[in-house]
Amino acid sequence: MYIQGYGILAAFIGFSICFAFAALVMSWIVQPKAPGKLKQNTYECGMKLFGDSRIQYDVKYYLYALLFLIFDIEAVFLFPWAVAYDKLGLFALIEALIFMVILIIGLVYAWRKDALRWQ
Repeated sequence: MYIQGYGILAAFIGFSICFAFAALVMSWIVQPKAPGKLKQNTYECGMKLFGDSRIQYDVKYYLYALLFLIFDIEAVFLFPWAVAYDKLGLFALIEALIFMVILIIGLVYAWRKDALRWQ
């Protein structure tokens, strides 16, 4: 049987669903079934638990990570522009400079708010 058009897509989606379902069924079949108090612990390395597993981190760590992602994505957006620079012309150069100025303003703002200071 020759599958055309969206039939290939439907077959791929069907195969993916069947494969995922088969993996879940196989993991349920071969899993060890020995429930007990030790198995219900959250940490099974042989050490006794100390303290709560939910620790509150300082918001500065998240802020630092977000700033890293923002300026890392900046580089990702500039790669396609640099590759096609010859074809785009002066208009694209001006747009890239505007983009860089906006990001530099954001960097200066973060710097003034001491968001980049690791304390």
